[in-house]
Amino acid sequence: MNIRPAEPRDIPSLVALERTSDRAAHWSEEHYTQAVRAESDIAERLFLVAEATSSNPQNETAGVARIVAFLVARHLAPEWELENIVVSADTRRNGIGAKLLAMLMARARETNSTAVFLEVRESNLAGRALYEKAGFRESGRRKSYYNNPLEDAVVYTCSITQGVSL
Repeated sequence: MNIRPAEPRDIPSLVALERTSDRAAHWSEEHYTQAVRAESDIAERLFLVAEATSSNPQNETAGVARIVAFLVARHLAPEWELENIVVSADTRRNGIGAKLLAMLMARARETNSTAVFLEVRESNLAGRALYEKAGFRESGRRKSYYNNPLEDAVVYTCSITQGVSL
Protein backbone atom coordinates (compact mmCIF):
# COMPACT_ATOMS: atom_id res chain seq x y z
CA MET A 1 0.00 0.00 0.00
CA ASN A 2 1.34 3.38 -1.02
CA ILE A 3 -0.16 6.60 0.32
CA ARG A 4 0.79 9.79 -1.49
CA PRO A 5 -0.54 13.27 -2.30
CA ALA A 6 -3.19 13.37 -5.02
CA GLU A 7 -2.17 14.64 -8.44
CA PRO A 8 -4.25 16.05 -11.31
CA ARG A 9 -3.76 12.79 -13.27
CA ASP A 10 -5.65 10.97 -10.46
CA ILE A 11 -8.91 12.84 -10.95
CA PRO A 12 -10.65 10.37 -13.30
CA SER A 13 -9.85 7.51 -10.90
CA LEU A 14 -11.01 9.54 -7.89
CA VAL A 15 -14.32 10.40 -9.53
CA ALA A 16 -14.87 6.78 -10.59
CA LEU A 17 -14.07 5.48 -7.08
CA GLU A 18 -16.29 8.06 -5.40
CA ARG A 19 -19.20 7.15 -7.70
CA THR A 20 -19.04 3.55 -6.45
CA SER A 21 -19.75 4.66 -2.88
CA ASP A 22 -23.31 5.69 -2.12
CA ARG A 23 -22.19 7.14 1.23
CA ALA A 24 -19.46 9.41 -0.13
CA ALA A 25 -19.86 13.11 -0.73
CA HIS A 26 -20.44 13.35 -4.47
CA TRP A 27 -18.36 16.10 -6.03
CA SER A 28 -18.04 17.27 -9.59
CA GLU A 29 -14.83 16.65 -11.52
CA GLU A 30 -14.19 20.40 -11.34
CA HIS A 31 -14.47 20.30 -7.54
CA TYR A 32 -11.80 17.59 -7.42
CA THR A 33 -9.63 19.56 -9.82
CA GLN A 34 -9.82 22.62 -7.59
CA ALA A 35 -9.08 20.55 -4.49
CA VAL A 36 -6.03 18.90 -6.07
CA ARG A 37 -4.67 22.17 -7.36
CA ALA A 38 -5.94 24.24 -4.41
CA GLU A 39 -7.01 26.91 -6.90
CA SER A 40 -9.45 29.56 -5.71
CA ASP A 41 -9.07 28.33 -2.15
CA ILE A 42 -7.05 30.18 0.45
CA ALA A 43 -7.24 27.27 2.87
CA GLU A 44 -4.56 24.58 2.98
CA ARG A 45 -5.69 21.18 1.70
CA LEU A 46 -4.63 17.67 2.48
CA PHE A 47 -5.54 15.38 -0.42
CA LEU A 48 -4.17 11.86 -0.13
CA VAL A 49 -4.64 8.76 -2.26
CA ALA A 50 -3.93 5.16 -1.31
CA GLU A 51 -2.71 2.88 -4.08
CA ALA A 52 -2.60 -0.90 -4.12
CA THR A 53 -0.74 -3.05 -6.61
CA SER A 54 -2.20 -6.35 -7.71
CA SER A 55 0.28 -9.19 -7.35
CA ASN A 56 -1.93 -11.89 -8.87
CA PRO A 57 -0.16 -13.05 -12.07
CA GLN A 58 -3.53 -14.28 -13.41
CA ASN A 59 -4.80 -10.69 -13.34
CA GLU A 60 -4.12 -8.62 -16.46
CA THR A 61 -3.47 -5.60 -14.22
CA ALA A 62 -0.81 -7.35 -12.13
CA GLY A 63 1.88 -4.90 -11.10
CA VAL A 64 -0.27 -1.87 -11.94
CA ALA A 65 -1.12 0.45 -9.07
CA ARG A 66 -4.75 1.46 -8.69
CA ILE A 67 -6.28 4.00 -6.34
CA VAL A 68 -8.28 2.18 -3.67
CA ALA A 69 -8.97 5.06 -1.28
CA PHE A 70 -8.63 8.78 -0.80
CA LEU A 71 -9.08 11.51 1.78
CA VAL A 72 -9.68 15.24 1.30
CA ALA A 73 -9.46 17.70 4.19
CA ARG A 74 -9.30 21.46 4.46
CA HIS A 75 -7.49 23.54 7.06
CA LEU A 76 -9.64 26.30 8.44
CA ALA A 77 -7.30 27.47 11.19
CA PRO A 78 -7.37 26.53 13.95
CA GLU A 79 -9.35 23.47 12.80
CA TRP A 80 -9.40 20.90 10.00
CA GLU A 81 -12.52 19.72 8.22
CA LEU A 82 -12.61 16.20 6.79
CA GLU A 83 -14.45 16.83 3.54
CA ASN A 84 -14.47 13.37 1.99
CA ILE A 85 -13.03 9.92 2.58
CA VAL A 86 -13.69 6.93 0.32
CA VAL A 87 -12.38 3.38 0.45
CA SER A 88 -13.17 0.94 -2.37
CA ALA A 89 -15.62 -1.80 -1.41
CA ASP A 90 -13.09 -4.57 -2.11
CA THR A 91 -10.47 -3.11 0.25
CA ARG A 92 -12.65 -1.99 3.18
CA ARG A 93 -11.99 -3.30 6.68
CA ASN A 94 -8.24 -3.54 6.03
CA GLY A 95 -7.23 -0.39 7.92
CA ILE A 96 -6.80 1.89 4.91
CA GLY A 97 -9.38 4.41 6.12
CA ALA A 98 -7.79 4.38 9.57
CA LYS A 99 -4.34 5.06 8.05
CA LEU A 100 -5.65 8.00 6.04
CA LEU A 101 -7.44 9.37 9.09
CA ALA A 102 -4.29 8.99 11.21
CA MET A 103 -2.36 10.99 8.60
CA LEU A 104 -4.96 13.76 8.82
CA MET A 105 -4.64 13.80 12.61
CA ALA A 106 -0.85 13.98 12.30
CA ARG A 107 -1.14 16.95 9.92
CA ALA A 108 -3.51 18.64 12.35
CA ARG A 109 -0.93 18.25 15.11
CA GLU A 110 1.83 19.58 12.81
CA THR A 111 -0.22 22.71 12.11
CA ASN A 112 -0.94 23.27 15.81
CA SER A 113 -4.64 22.87 15.17
CA THR A 114 -7.18 22.44 17.93
CA ALA A 115 -9.65 20.01 16.36
CA VAL A 116 -10.85 18.08 13.32
CA PHE A 117 -14.54 18.00 12.45
CA LEU A 118 -16.71 16.25 9.89
CA GLU A 119 -20.26 15.40 8.88
CA VAL A 120 -21.36 11.84 8.15
CA ARG A 121 -24.64 10.28 7.07
CA GLU A 122 -26.58 9.08 10.08
CA SER A 123 -26.89 5.63 8.43
CA ASN A 124 -23.13 5.26 7.80
CA LEU A 125 -22.52 3.04 10.80
CA ALA A 126 -19.12 1.78 9.61
CA GLY A 127 -17.84 5.32 9.12
CA ARG A 128 -19.22 6.44 12.45
CA ALA A 129 -17.54 3.49 14.19
CA LEU A 130 -14.19 4.41 12.59
CA TYR A 131 -14.50 8.04 13.70
CA GLU A 132 -15.50 7.10 17.25
CA LYS A 133 -12.57 4.67 17.48
CA ALA A 134 -10.29 7.55 16.44
CA GLY A 135 -11.56 9.73 19.29
CA PHE A 136 -14.28 11.71 17.50
CA ARG A 137 -17.38 12.54 19.50
CA GLU A 138 -20.82 13.52 18.24
CA SER A 139 -21.15 17.28 18.57
CA GLY A 140 -24.35 18.02 16.67
CA ARG A 141 -26.75 17.14 13.89
CA ARG A 142 -27.85 18.78 10.68
CA LYS A 143 -31.44 17.95 9.82
CA SER A 144 -32.05 16.74 6.25
CA TYR A 145 -28.48 17.65 5.27
CA TYR A 146 -28.01 14.91 2.66
CA ASN A 147 -30.08 14.16 -0.44
CA ASN A 148 -30.66 10.92 -2.33
CA PRO A 149 -31.87 9.77 0.12
CA LEU A 150 -32.81 12.64 2.39
CA GLU A 151 -30.96 12.06 5.63
CA ASP A 152 -29.58 13.85 8.67
CA ALA A 153 -25.87 14.50 9.07
CA VAL A 154 -24.16 13.67 12.32
CA VAL A 155 -21.43 16.19 13.14
CA TYR A 156 -18.34 14.80 14.83
CA THR A 157 -15.46 16.69 16.41
CA CYS A 158 -12.14 15.43 17.69
CA SER A 159 -9.90 17.52 19.89
CA ILE A 160 -6.34 17.05 18.69
CA THR A 161 -5.16 16.30 22.22
CA GLN A 162 -7.84 13.58 22.59
CA GLY A 163 -7.48 11.74 19.26
CA VAL A 164 -6.02 8.27 19.39
CA SER A 165 -3.64 6.51 17.04
CA LEU A 166 -5.41 3.90 14.95
